[in-house]
Amino acid sequence: MTTLSNQDFHQTKLIIFSAPSGSGKTTIVNYLMKEHPELKLAFSISCTSRQPRGKERQGVDYFFLSPEEFKAKIANNEFLEYEEVYPDRFYGTLKSQVESQCAAGQNVVFDVDVKGGCNIKNFYDDRALSVFIQPPSVEELRRRLVGRATDTPEVIEQRLAKAKYELTFANRFDRIIVNDDLAKAQAETLKVVSDFLTL
Repeated sequence: MTTLSNQDFHQTKLIIFSAPSGSGKTTIVNYLMKEHPELKLAFSISCTSRQPRGKERQGVDYFFLSPEEFKAKIANNEFLEYEEVYPDRFYGTLKSQVESQCAAGQNVVFDVDVKGGCNIKNFYDDRALSVFIQPPSVEELRRRLVGRATDTPEVIEQRLAKAKYELTFANRFDRIIVNDDLAKAQAETLKVVSDFLTL
């Protein structure tokens, strides 16, 4: 395995994506990852205290920790960001994992909630680019969530309430990309990310 010099190590960068549910963030991020290998993007591998699902693998999809192990790492300040979604159900990003991915020459991509995105940006400052994918409107978001037909009306209302809250964070991100036309939003995101990586 080739080792990178410190200079190479610092050339790798971090790209943070946050958005309300239904904004099209996952579609845009997957487009960058699959269609543009020249960007050398790799997902940050998060930790979770839940059990693996389906074919999920340790160290590939997540690092699976017990709630006790997770809490010990919180106490040791090992996370860039973390969230307790339900009691003892944690998700978070380890500083050491991000650094090892950077050392391997990867530009690390984060798909996180708005608070996590702000925390990672604050930690890495200019080495990170934070991108907020915004729906054209809350009504359009409602239409998309209803169109998915995966949630009950109550869950949709909860998601919309959360989205309104998340939209208040948009101006804390480096770039806001409005996804009113997917191809246009993908092209705009590609340009923003490419420009940042070649700085």
